[in-house]
Amino acid sequence: MLRLSVQQGEQDDDVTAGVVPPVTVVLDGRSICHRVHLSKHTGYRSLAAALRRMFVDADDDGADEAGRSSDADRGGLDLSNAVPGHLVAYEDMEDDLLLAGDLSWKDFVRVARRIRIIPVKPSSRRKQCGGGGLN
Repeated sequence: MLRLSVQQGEQDDDVTAGVVPPVTVVLDGRSICHRVHLSKHTGYRSLAAALRRMFVDADDDGADEAGRSSDADRGGLDLSNAVPGHLVAYEDMEDDLLLAGDLSWKDFVRVARRIRIIPVKPSSRRKQCGGGGLN
């Protein structure tokens, strides 16, 4: 009789990976999407690092890594700066668009169906001229 020896932790990871499908990652304005297995990440910082590799580091086209100090090198990488000038949001099971990072990681993995990286729009407030009266 053939037996496979699998540790409980490895078995749980395999079951989780089989149950949790990969999530589509879309950067608004680009026609190519990526897919990511959230169950293979340890938390939001791990996801932020993956998004940085997908959308920022890929755009460097061989830039000199030695002369550059990144947020990831300093340990300050999170969802707020993973893709500069963009917000990381997600669509849940009900197709609601929500800001990523507000739920616990396990809940996020359970409910996220699509990750959308959205450009931050500049402030729509106009500067008002002083006085406001007749000149």
